[in-house]
Amino acid sequence: MMSSTTTDTSSSVDVVLIGGGVMSATLGAFLRQLQPDWSISIFERLDNVAEESSDAWNNAGTGHSALCELNYTPQQADGSVDISKAVAVNESFQISRQFWAYLVEQGIIATPRDFITPVPHMSFVWGDANVSFLKKRYEALSAHPLFEGMEYSEDPAQMAQWMPLAMKNRPAGQKLAVTRSLNGTDVNFGALTRLLFGYLASTPACTLHTKHEVQDIKQGKDGRWRVQVQDLRLNTQRTVSAKFVFIGGGGGALPLLQKTGIPESRGVGGFPVSGQFLRCKNPDIIAQHHAKVYGKASVGAPPMSVPHLDTRMINGQRALLFGPYAGFSTRFLKNGSLLDLPRSIKSNNIGAILAVAKDNWPLTKYLIQQVLQSNSERINALRDFVPEARSEDWELVTAGQRVQIIKKDARKGGVLQFGTEVIASQDGSVAALLGASPGASTAAPIMLTVLKKCFADKLPEWDAKLKEIIPSFGQNLADNPELCTQLRDKTTTVLNLKE
Repeated sequence: MMSSTTTDTSSSVDVVLIGGGVMSATLGAFLRQLQPDWSISIFERLDNVAEESSDAWNNAGTGHSALCELNYTPQQADGSVDISKAVAVNESFQISRQFWAYLVEQGIIATPRDFITPVPHMSFVWGDANVSFLKKRYEALSAHPLFEGMEYSEDPAQMAQWMPLAMKNRPAGQKLAVTRSLNGTDVNFGALTRLLFGYLASTPACTLHTKHEVQDIKQGKDGRWRVQVQDLRLNTQRTVSAKFVFIGGGGGALPLLQKTGIPESRGVGGFPVSGQFLRCKNPDIIAQHHAKVYGKASVGAPPMSVPHLDTRMINGQRALLFGPYAGFSTRFLKNGSLLDLPRSIKSNNIGAILAVAKDNWPLTKYLIQQVLQSNSERINALRDFVPEARSEDWELVTAGQRVQIIKKDARKGGVLQFGTEVIASQDGSVAALLGASPGASTAAPIMLTVLKKCFADKLPEWDAKLKEIIPSFGQNLADNPELCTQLRDKTTTVLNLKE
């Protein structure tokens, strides 16, 4: 595990990164490549980095590329399937793959299999209406260069080859359909985060401090930020001055953003959603499944609650999860306080929060049902994917907290946003990342957004280096099939993603 690497107490740096997760690690790696002379201080309040949402057991580990996630391809009123979100998500993941491949080529990451593994991505549905939807979705996606190679089947014998555990002793007569893509991946974001922070901590003028909690952030008249930090080991306080501050603390980002007092933080609230998974304890069952199989979400379910039977590779060991089962807690972090939600309610966002509460009864009802579920009800849900599932083979584990964004809306008063958003000050000196899925999978393109919002004056100087790191930078792979194929083949080779 990685803990504090330094006793440095420098009071003035170029960059402060708050939070020891994949977002801060990714931004730090970008900045170290683009501006190696800048000093960076990183603060994480837990004992080690990657212990909250980036930890392997706190997320699905899906390399989110819309190959299997049905919530990215909604069906329209006329029956057609809208693939625009799926295309955007896949394009974003290709940027992450390019970034990781660059790190491997530079020797920053020695062995890509330490964090990324090829795992087929499948969508699985049953019932006439869902089968019709999946076929339309397949026809729309498979014609697109980003989804090249996707397969479709309604043949039970074919499905039994692709996902034997899911088809074993399945009741006869069900109308079933599956799509499969061999371009899918499983990503251990905890391992990736530790690799990136290990690299950063080894470079000059970069210090990593764990067990350090940021308690306040205020901008001085000189434009620099005063970051008040508590050393939780020594119970001492100090203030660090920084030109730029990034708040990447997952669910903990909102309270810190509010402390900055920037106008852009006004009217923003958060809605926390917790998650649980069933984890298989039987090695014989784990060995029978090698895929990420996603189904359709329940009515009212948040996007991260799409049910899936999920092969994971964690520290070289194969694991099998099913879920997630959504829940509710007022904590913004798994290791947070029950007062996180009430403390986040301010005079400038309470209107938006109340409007969202009024307009989202289906979500509220869904969360109540999930919280009240018995273990037998969870196993029954699992049996839709594993007909022979037995409760003694599975254990319930708690995953990470996710905080959805609530924002003021002129028409509705407030809206609940799913996804992620970068909120930055007008002068670009501070930025925070709020939201959840697809999250970590798109860390690289999200950090490019931070660079564009906060360092616009540096982009001309950085342009050539950015194109070296991200060869498609400034271009759209969706509109360039040749470049799309070329870069996918290259990243597949560099990241060792051939089965």
